[in-house]
Amino acid sequence: MSGDDQSRAAVPGLSADQALAALRGAGEATRLRILALLAGAELNVKDLTQILAQSQPRISRHLKLMAEAGLITRFREGSWVFFRAADSGPEGTLARAIVAASTRADLTLARDRARAEAVQKARAEAAQSYFKAHAAEWDSIRTLHVAESQVEAAMDEALGEGPFERLVDLGTGTGRILELFGPRAKKVLGFDLNHDMLAYARMKLERAGLSQAQVRHGDLYNVPLPDEAADAVVLHQVLHFLDDPASAVAEAARVLAPGGKLLVVDFAPHELEFLREQSAHRRLGFGRDQLGRMLEGAGLKLERFRELSPGPAEGKLIVSLWLGQKPVTRRQEKKTESQGGGRRLDARIPRPT
Repeated sequence: MSGDDQSRAAVPGLSADQALAALRGAGEATRLRILALLAGAELNVKDLTQILAQSQPRISRHLKLMAEAGLITRFREGSWVFFRAADSGPEGTLARAIVAASTRADLTLARDRARAEAVQKARAEAAQSYFKAHAAEWDSIRTLHVAESQVEAAMDEALGEGPFERLVDLGTGTGRILELFGPRAKKVLGFDLNHDMLAYARMKLERAGLSQAQVRHGDLYNVPLPDEAADAVVLHQVLHFLDDPASAVAEAARVLAPGGKLLVVDFAPHELEFLREQSAHRRLGFGRDQLGRMLEGAGLKLERFRELSPGPAEGKLIVSLWLGQKPVTRRQEKKTESQGGGRRLDARIPRPT
């Protein structure tokens, strides 16, 4: 086998021009160091200037060349732009191969990793401070309903084992849903508008070693994903904060693939008016039929509904779960069959209780 044949076998779908551009993108000492760092964490320009002790213009130029070569991806989060090593496509495969070939015993790379850990630790401490400042408020709401462990167990049962190609959590907050379902998905994405929450979630996911889990700044009314991009979407304790929950459900349905699942977790109707002022709740819960109509209006079928009640105590909240599924048309079934089966979604949907 020739050298060209060997490279194509190692990285399917990568043309000679693409391979040359990618190798040039990594073919400089600083760029190789950057690639090694971005293979382990999401970092911005400020992070990289601190770790590598180089000027911002120099770092920005290296990042531009590597992004053009497809070795790294960039995403905006407010005024910041974060970078990470490409994790899909032939360029991503080549990026992983280049990093894997770099010896971990290299002293320069080892020092870079140590500095990166220091930067991440400082970021984590800032995120922890934000969380602690708001923890009392969240804890007070948790005392009003059943234990989180019971809610998560019910969510686990409703969503099923998967595996999922891509699971999306809208309004991800602390990233707990990504932690919970990350191990059963090839890729999990969380979107939120709160930058402090995203920093906290990113810290938690890095500590948990969930490299397939990512968080992004994004509006759940306008999710930056194409149609039918996800096998499963979760809206966990989000809708009661919104002025237009039906639009959020419709947007979640848009990014859901045929046969995929939308899991909504929120409160049943209640009369705890103090939550409007104390915790910015816009809606005091949702009835089964009320949210069922939202699912139906978004083209989904309600497959399961469940309530978790804390008991007869007055002034407590009931947590409700709705599981919707996007129908698969006969035409789509035939298309899947003609393609040899394609991507199979977990079809084990529990029936309504």
